[in-house]
Amino acid sequence: MAADTVGVMDASGGLDTAQVVGLPATEIAERVRSGRLTAVEAVRAHLEHIAAVDARIGAFRVVRAEAALAEAAAVDASPDRSSLPLAGVPIAVKDNVAVAGEVCTDGSPACPERTATADHPVVARLRAAGAVVVGITRAPELCVYPMTDGPGTVTRNPWDTARSPAGSSGGSAAAVSSGSVPLAHGNDGMGSLRLPAAACGLVTLKPGLGVVPAQIGFDDWSGMAVNGALATTVADLAVAHAVMAGEEVVDPAAPGRPLRIAVSTRSPLPGARADAATLAAVDAVVALLVEAGHTVVRRDPPISTGAAAGTLARYLAGVDDDAEHLGIDRQALQPRHRTHARIGRLVRRFGFVRPRTAERFRERMVTFFDDVDLLLGPVSTGPPLAARPWHERSFLANLGASARYAPFTGPWNLAGLPAVAVPAGMRPEGLPLAVQFVGPPGAETRLLWIAGELERQQPWRRHAPVFDPLTPQATAPPATAPV
Repeated sequence: MAADTVGVMDASGGLDTAQVVGLPATEIAERVRSGRLTAVEAVRAHLEHIAAVDARIGAFRVVRAEAALAEAAAVDASPDRSSLPLAGVPIAVKDNVAVAGEVCTDGSPACPERTATADHPVVARLRAAGAVVVGITRAPELCVYPMTDGPGTVTRNPWDTARSPAGSSGGSAAAVSSGSVPLAHGNDGMGSLRLPAAACGLVTLKPGLGVVPAQIGFDDWSGMAVNGALATTVADLAVAHAVMAGEEVVDPAAPGRPLRIAVSTRSPLPGARADAATLAAVDAVVALLVEAGHTVVRRDPPISTGAAAGTLARYLAGVDDDAEHLGIDRQALQPRHRTHARIGRLVRRFGFVRPRTAERFRERMVTFFDDVDLLLGPVSTGPPLAARPWHERSFLANLGASARYAPFTGPWNLAGLPAVAVPAGMRPEGLPLAVQFVGPPGAETRLLWIAGELERQQPWRRHAPVFDPLTPQATAPPATAPV
């Protein structure tokens, strides 16, 4: 095997597979397809990196070392290896969809232990494309909040371990940002992909309604929750999205004309406003868009109080619905979720979850895009929340912190419209910044293309510095001591 397969040989003349860790998924897959690298080598290297760093960030609930190596060997032996878009790529899966042979807990220690006999459809598609599941990532109980913690473990942001990686796909985002995997599965019911991507300097796409198989919990939070991926490059994200959507893997097509893009920084929640650094990031992206020849107009989407109430109703009801579906004793839930479930049961009983609310809001938002191609705005109001045992705090403390931090993402779940979160510089304290673009139904390709254009204009650092496997700093202690 040639030395240029991974960049270096070790002292004995063998392949130094540690240099595989930190490469984009597309590059790993190309090397495995061509035979310049084996899937077993790629997976083993990432397992070694996980063993070295995960104690400091707590991204994984389960690491599937033995099973993953066996599955990697099957990829190497596959007669289709040369055509697999994710050949040998180590991935992580969020702990709320089924992975055959593993227990799915939805982040709850109270969930009855049932070993899955079959993969969730998106996991099956990823595996069929050659990806290898190396682990199951942590999520907050029932995937409710934009911070990831539970009894015994607080998952930490690789950029600053005193901060949360957000949630609920926080474990997946921490795994990718730390270089433990190049790609991770997650899902988004009110921002649970976009918020962790923003907190950890990653790129993600929340697909539109029905584009990727959902089947999350009882009823996908009344249709708001969708599956997607977290990645460090747009090319990796585009491949993962195409695989999960069952589409042909191709580069996102350019629109062939300058785009007309609305920009809004108005918060749907009165009193919750984006901070100065976030607003400056939006302005900086506007400048890049104008420089690239696009037209930018200031326009606020018509998000009514009725839509906000409809989103909240689904969010409240989702916890009780999922607890019922999973067979969880409500009294065994964390105190914050016992309260959440009681309120959600009343919300459902009194008929506040109304399909027509979502339908009307979707119609109004689709009309908003009649004369603009995309909408640009913030992902969150400020830096990620502190990494702490939020599960020990009250329902109101969790709800209040979540609402203040994340008012911008939920409406697009109610509308069922696609949205992409893209890195957009750094905060003064050294944490990543991000913006989101939202589009009309079917705009996934357009969103991936605009994300790729911004990546070319303003490349971002792909991994958190201390944990970056491609730099010597990866062996250094955390920049900020855990709290």
